Amino acid sequence: MSSEPSLIRRLMRTFRRSTMKAAVVSSFDCPPHYLDFPDPEAHKEDEVVVEVLAAGLHPRVRSQANGSHYTSTGVLPLVPGVDAVVRDPNGRILYTVMDDTRLGTMAERTVIELERSVVLPDDTDPVLIAAAMNPAMSSWAALRLRIDFGRQQRVLILGATGNAGRMAIQVAKRFGAAHVIAAGRDQARLGALRALGADEVCTFEQLAAAADVDVILDYVWGEPAVRTMVDILTARRDRSRPLTWIQIGSVAGPDAPIPSAALRSARLQIVGSGVGSVPGRDFVKEIPKIAAAVTEGAFDVRARAVSLAEVEPAWTDDTHSSDRIVLVP
Repeated sequence: MSSEPSLIRRLMRTFRRSTMKAAVVSSFDCPPHYLDFPDPEAHKEDEVVVEVLAAGLHPRVRSQANGSHYTSTGVLPLVPGVDAVVRDPNGRILYTVMDDTRLGTMAERTVIELERSVVLPDDTDPVLIAAAMNPAMSSWAALRLRIDFGRQQRVLILGATGNAGRMAIQVAKRFGAAHVIAAGRDQARLGALRALGADEVCTFEQLAAAADVDVILDYVWGEPAVRTMVDILTARRDRSRPLTWIQIGSVAGPDAPIPSAALRSARLQIVGSGVGSVPGRDFVKEIPKIAAAVTEGAFDVRARAVSLAEVEPAWTDDTHSSDRIVLVP
C-alpha cells in the first residue's frame, strides 16, 4: 500500500504531460517509428508551437536520421525534419526552416523560430511547397548566395537525375544560364531532363566533352567527383579560364581525395554550399522568391503525399521514384 501514492503521482504526471504522434528516431541503424512523443513547448520569445501541415523527406533528413550529417550531435531520441509548411496559432500558413534541433518537423506539432519562417498565401498547396523548397534552395542558394553567377554562363550539374539535380537545371535556366549540361548514371532518367531545360545530357563517362563550363553544381562528391575533376581539367581548352566547383551533396561519399595538381594546374575554385556557409537570415530572404516561383508553376515539382503514420515504409521505399515524398500528419 505504501507504493500506491507514488504510483498515483507518476500516473498524474503522465496525464499532465500531453503527447503527440511523431516520427521518432531511437537508433541510427533503424528508420524512424511512428510513436508518441512529448508535446513541444516554446521557451524563447521568438518561438511558437505550430501545427505541421507537410514535411519533405529530403536526403538531408535521411542523413540527419542516420547520424551521418555533419551537424549530428549523436543524441537520441530525435524527431527528424529540417523544414515544413506549418500553421501558427493565428491560422497563418508559414514555411519554416529549422535550426539544428532534436525536435524536427516530422510530427503533428513542432516549435519554430519566427525569424526563420515566412508567411505564405492562404491558398498555398502545402505538399507542393514542402516538396519543392529544399531541393530548389540547394541550387538557388549556391548560385545566388555563394558565387557571383552571371548570365550566359555554362553550367554542369553532377547528379542531375535526383530531385535536387532536376530542380537545379530549372533554377540555372531561370537565372540566365546560357547552356546547362546534366550528368547522371541513369540513362532513362537522363533522357527526360531535356524537357526541364537541359541543353545536353551525358553520363559520367562522357564528361570530358563538357569540360569548358564555368560552374559545376556537384551533388555527388566522393571518388566520382575526383575522376570528373581530373577529366574536366585535363580536357579544358583554356585552363586559365575560371571554373567554380560548388559542392552541395555527397551521395557518392563524404570524402574526395583531390590531387594537388588539380588545384595548381588550372584556375579552379572549390566552394561549399549548405548549412553554415550561408547565414540563416540570407536563406530566409530567398524563401518568398522560391515559393512564388513554385506557386506560379515555374518549376516541375513531383510530390507524393504520405501519411505520417506510414513513415517507416516510406523511409524504406526502394521504388526509386523521382517523386519527393512529403509526410502529412
